[in-house]
Amino acid sequence: MKIIPTIGLEMHCEISKTNTKVFSGAKNAYSETPNENVLPVDMAFPGTLPTLNKECVRLSLMMSEILHCKEPEYMYFERKNYYYPDLPKGYQITQNTPPAPVGMGGYIDIEREDGSQFTVAIDNIHLEEDSASMNHLYDVSTIDYNRAGVPLLELVTTPCLHSADDAILFLEYMKAIYQYCDISEADPKKGQIRCDVNVSISENDELGTKVEIKNVNSFSGVRDAINYEIKRQTEALEAGKYSEIEQETRRYDEESGTTIRMRSKVDAIDYKYFVEPNIPKYKISKDWLAKIKESIPELPYERKHKYEKQYGLSSYDANTLIKEKSVSDYFEECLKENIEAKTAANWILSMVLGYVYKEDCQIEDCFVTPKRLKVITENIKNGTISSKQGKELFNYTLELKQEPEQIMKEKNMVQISDETALASIIDEVLNENQSQIELYHQGRTNMFDYFVGQVMKKTRGQANPVKVKEILTNRLSQ
Repeated sequence: MKIIPTIGLEMHCEISKTNTKVFSGAKNAYSETPNENVLPVDMAFPGTLPTLNKECVRLSLMMSEILHCKEPEYMYFERKNYYYPDLPKGYQITQNTPPAPVGMGGYIDIEREDGSQFTVAIDNIHLEEDSASMNHLYDVSTIDYNRAGVPLLELVTTPCLHSADDAILFLEYMKAIYQYCDISEADPKKGQIRCDVNVSISENDELGTKVEIKNVNSFSGVRDAINYEIKRQTEALEAGKYSEIEQETRRYDEESGTTIRMRSKVDAIDYKYFVEPNIPKYKISKDWLAKIKESIPELPYERKHKYEKQYGLSSYDANTLIKEKSVSDYFEECLKENIEAKTAANWILSMVLGYVYKEDCQIEDCFVTPKRLKVITENIKNGTISSKQGKELFNYTLELKQEPEQIMKEKNMVQISDETALASIIDEVLNENQSQIELYHQGRTNMFDYFVGQVMKKTRGQANPVKVKEILTNRLSQ
């Protein structure tokens, strides 16, 4: 029995790179201080009126263009009417479908690590305001209105995905696009990305019973929720109990790694949409759309293909570099410093990201900037220090927060490359190890590494290993 899972996603991403919120002049910024960035219009005080932020519309249309969507000739907003404590107006200003959204009926191609591709069909992308955030404690619930009115883009796919891995690849690439286009930090830790997931299974082309998992706050949670739901529904089908799978809304519980029923969802909720009367309908000019399209920056896959074709990086290394814009920007700065591309990639993927992950910090906060990395790699390249010393210098630079040149002087980190000086040290080592020389000539070739080790020990690791091996080979052949 071949089970076909089918997955649809609703990705909510806050537009965090505008100065103000979408319908008010309140500051649009993440804050851990509750109710700090709030104005009367966010709280729905009587007599307040929304004012549309044009920059939010521009960034929304940019995403619509990237997703090959069709934009409406005229745009307007609607009221989605429902009551919840985090919605002070009693309705949400949003865009119903169709035809109001900034984008309808698009697609985007996603690349897998093995080089294959798949296409994700986009139902729509629309602009709306976020709700306030609530924190449910043991005996009380608190509301933080900082998030109320923050611009939010909701991206809805068709049910066209068939594995959790493909779903995550899509989400990760969309997150990268939001960052590359300077639309959003797209940081799940700040609640800037949230996902609803729809999952069904079938044995043929007909879709099975759709189950929705609401408000999953991490990509790892999305992966686990999808895989659990596929497993749960498959086991019911194999046991002849698929009729017990209901069309319902569930939530993902991270502690148990399971989805838990919230409520049934037989029919679509009637939100009584009607046109928002306080925001006039307006026309999107073709000239403005053309300017927006021209302003689209270099996107992640464009950088990836450049790294592979122009700089000869492997697909794996290129993929890793482009996943986070900040990492790709660091690499781009290394190239501007004329660090050889493969050298820069190797140092970033091993040493720089190793430090960033260990310290749980941002790469832009790493003290070893591309300029400082240039100093380290240049000294290795010209033979002033060895590769091992280069790694030590990197760690010293992070630890001491000093310039690499200063550390090299203070630590006397200069590689010994003078052949006369090295020959003298090598002769000294060989004179002290006559029995080992005999073993070497008897076929114990591992003795060669022993001699190299002794030379490095005498020079405290400062001997040029390439020249040491050359001189040793010559001496031992005599």
